[in-house]
Amino acid sequence: MDIGKYYKSFFEYLKNVRKLSPQSVKTYSIALNLLKENYEIEKRENGYILNITAFRLAIKGLSKRSISTKLSAVRTFIKYLKQFHNINIVLKGNQSIKVPKTLPKPIKHQKITEALKNCSLEERLMVLIIYALGVRVSEVANLKVKDISNNWIRITGKGDKTREIPVLKNISLLIQEYLQNRKNNTYLFQKGDKPLSSSQIRYRIDKIFKRAGVKVTPHQLRHSFATELLNSGARISDVSELLGHSSMSTTQIYTKLNSSAKMENYLKAHPLANLN
Repeated sequence: MDIGKYYKSFFEYLKNVRKLSPQSVKTYSIALNLLKENYEIEKRENGYILNITAFRLAIKGLSKRSISTKLSAVRTFIKYLKQFHNINIVLKGNQSIKVPKTLPKPIKHQKITEALKNCSLEERLMVLIIYALGVRVSEVANLKVKDISNNWIRITGKGDKTREIPVLKNISLLIQEYLQNRKNNTYLFQKGDKPLSSSQIRYRIDKIFKRAGVKVTPHQLRHSFATELLNSGARISDVSELLGHSSMSTTQIYTKLNSSAKMENYLKAHPLANLN
């Protein structure tokens, strides 16, 4: 059995049914193309046994997180074959790997404001949209002008789920200024008739902060948004909704409060803290 002949339909499933971004589909593609050269398959009476020991050896030098991501891609592919092609496959060599939960380091507000001093209007807006709204870079790339009002921005996130995020007045004014000379824009950020891709926006943000002597990713800006809100007393349920997380547990991992903020909030909230 050649599992590779199902790759094309699988990638279409990821794109059209699961609504994954092109970058996410590419991640699956890299993992499965490596699997294609490193597996053994054995026919059994009621299906197949897919031995991925060689695949595990091929990726053993990668980080735990990269190994876990590639194994997850393989498992998702096997589930797809069972569900949509009625092919029963049992994986061999499929032991899980424990990945430590890590958080991107938030960027201090001062560093962000320093970097914005030497920016064009478009660059400044690009940074502030992520930092002030906490949106994903893929959501910025797909943001259409028609979804922007003076007070709210409608964001289409993972799985085509939409959420509305309030817009600060200074950000709203910046958007209006930016669009004055771009009245024909369909997307907020576009070149010619096409929207800037997630990769192009990442590259632009990387250049902006390199000029200020620091390395910053869009994901760090998103994390900084959440951290600033939580450290200032925002409810985690509200932050979770603004981030577009499907589960509040994701927000609890993603937005780690520092110890001083935890203590301050505890002393404000607990009734015994005010007793002498």
